Amino acid sequence: MTTVQFENPDTGATIELTNPELGELVIDDETGVEYEVVSVEPPRLAAAPNEAEDWGE
Repeated sequence: MTTVQFENPDTGATIELTNPELGELVIDDETGVEYEVVSVEPPRLAAAPNEAEDWGE
C-alpha cells in the first residue's frame, strides 16, 4: 500500500490517501468539502465538480 500526502487547496492542511487514483473523490473530514484527485504525481487536489442529480433519468 502506498500512502500519498495531498495538500488541501483551500486550507493547506494535509490529506493522506492510500493508493490514490486519478479522478478519485475525497471529502475533507474537517471541512466537509469534496475534492477530486487531479494529479497523483505530483499529488494535487482540486474542488470536485458539481454534478446535477439526474434522478434516475
